[in-house]
This record gives sequence, C-alpha cells and structure tokens, in this order.
Amino acid sequence: MGSHDLGVAEVTAELYRNGMAPLVVFTGATSRTTRERMPRGEAEHYRERAIQLGVPSDAILVEPQARNTGENIRFSRALLEEQGVPVSSVLLVSKPYEERRAYATARKLWPDVEFVSASASMTLADYIDSISDARLVVDMLVGALQRLLIYPAQGFMISQEVPRDVQDAYERLCAQGFTSRLIPDASQAE
Repeated sequence: MGSHDLGVAEVTAELYRNGMAPLVVFTGATSRTTRERMPRGEAEHYRERAIQLGVPSDAILVEPQARNTGENIRFSRALLEEQGVPVSSVLLVSKPYEERRAYATARKLWPDVEFVSASASMTLADYIDSISDARLVVDMLVGALQRLLIYPAQGFMISQEVPRDVQDAYERLCAQGFTSRLIPDASQAE
C-alpha cells in the first residue's frame, strides 16, 4: 500500500525474502505528502527500494495510479487479473496505523480473498522517529481513525469495533488540532 513511508517497501522486501509471497504488487501514485519526496510515484519508489534490498524485478508488479486505499485494492486486483495471476490470499503491507483500514477496505472490495495485514513492528515513538515528523504521523493517525469510523456507513469498508477509549483519544486529538487529514465533509467518497 503506497504512502509516504518507504519502510513499507522495506518490510515488503523482507517478507518476500522470507518466502511469505511469490509476487509483490506496489501500488500508489503521489499525494500531497509524497509529491516532492517520491516524484515518480509511491509504487515506483517502493519498487526501486525493494530491488535495492534484493527482490528480483521480475517478482514485482507496479500499479502507479491509485490515490487512496480503495483504489489501491481495486487497481491492484485489476492488474493481477490482467496479468492472469490467480489470487486466493493477499498479504497487505502498510504503515503500522493503516493496517486495520487496509484490511477493512480489502475485505469489502475483494470479499472472496483471504487477507492478512502486516507492517513494521515498532512503537509509536519509534515510528515517529523513523518519519521525523510527529505532527504528520499524529495527523495521519487521526485521519485513518476517522475513516474507520465513517467509511463503513458509506460502503467503503467493512465495519470494525473501535473501543471507546480509542474513540475518546481520537476526539481529544481532534480538539487539540490534529485535523489536517480529516475529511471535513464526512459524506465525501473514498
């Protein structure tokens, strides 16, 4: 799943080298967060990093158009179908705070496939250090949680339980101004 975090490509390469998947699909265009850091698109930069880490180029497909999680899933599915690749299970690799969103979206859009989510195993503090932008990480985390709360009703993902204490923390972070990644009009489509 494309994003600002090149660590996703590194985790993917490690999982590939450990025999967890026979094929890698990197998906993602650019966004306001990645436009300058990944000008050729998230998927292409991920591909380049994975090759540097030993993943053979012929084991990688690139989907360079997706601009959101739903498109990541739909466009990757279409690419795999176009390439004649049968799929019964998918290992979704994303940023640590995006695992639930990626999983819930994938289950909604591709219900006949088994999904497992993965990400780098680290604390929030370590993740913030790896990105070097605490504000960005917390804003993105708040935006990801908002989508978990509102997207099921809009048909973009399956519903998942969000514990009350997590909802309370979300509300506190919103009140403190961590709102740059919120959807201002909750009726907007994914």
